[in-house]
Amino acid sequence: MPYLICTVAAAPLRSEPNHRSEMTSQLLFGETAQVLEEQAEWLRIKGLYDGYEGWITNHLIAFIDESTATTPIHFVTTGLLNKIKFHNDVFQIPMGSSLTGYQEPTRLLWNEYYSYKDDCRDVQQRYTKKLFRNTIQPWLHAPYLWGGKTAMGVDCSGFVQTVFKVLGVPLLRDAYQQAEQGSAVADLKKAQEGDLAFFQNETGKIIHVGFVLPENKIIHASGRVRIDHLTDAGIFTTDGNKQTHRLHSIRRVADFES
Repeated sequence: MPYLICTVAAAPLRSEPNHRSEMTSQLLFGETAQVLEEQAEWLRIKGLYDGYEGWITNHLIAFIDESTATTPIHFVTTGLLNKIKFHNDVFQIPMGSSLTGYQEPTRLLWNEYYSYKDDCRDVQQRYTKKLFRNTIQPWLHAPYLWGGKTAMGVDCSGFVQTVFKVLGVPLLRDAYQQAEQGSAVADLKKAQEGDLAFFQNETGKIIHVGFVLPENKIIHASGRVRIDHLTDAGIFTTDGNKQTHRLHSIRRVADFES
C-alpha cells in the first residue's frame, strides 16, 4: 500500500470520508502514514507514529516512498509555531511536527523543496524536568478542541501526546490507550512530576488524562489547557473548587533526568 506525509500544519483525520464527519485526530506536519483505502479524494490511513486510523483528503498530503515514511524521526519542532520554507513560500507549523529527513548541515527535509531553520530538538537526547516544564508552559489557555493536537485547539490526550513527542517519549493517541502504557503508580502520594493521571466516567471508562505537577496540581485540557488541584478523589478547579473529574489511576511513562 502507498505511504504519505502531511504537508500542511495540521490535517484533520475524520471518522468517515466526509467533511462533515467528526474529526477524531490530526496529522501534524511531517507525520507519515500508510494508505489503507481510497475513495475519490479521500484516503483511509494508519499513522505510523501512533497507529491511529482515520480519513484524510489528498489535498493535504504528498505520497512518499516506504523508506522515507518508515525511517524513525529524530528531530521535532519545539515552538508553538515554527516557520518552514516551501519553494519561496514560508508558512507556520506547530509544536511536535516531524522534521522528516532533516539534515542539520543543509536544513533540508525529505526533499529539496522544504527547509527548516527554527528551533528543533533531537529526540534521541535525554529529557529533563526543565525541558518538560518549558514545553508545557506555553500551552496554558490553549482552547479545547476534540481531536486537536495543536495550541490552536487541543484535546486532553492530544496535549499529553504532543508534549511527550517533543521529549522523545512515544505515546498512543487516546487516553484509554495511554493508560495501558508505562507502569502503575500506587497512589497520589507516590506520584511524581510528569506522571499521567487518568480519570473515569460513571461506568469506569477512562475519558480524560493530564500531567501531574508538584504540590498536588495537574495541567490538563478541559475547556482550555489549565492548572487545577489534584486529590485522591479527582480534579478540583482552582477557580471554583468544584470537582470536575474522578481519578481512575496514575501511570509513569517518562523517566526524567534531574
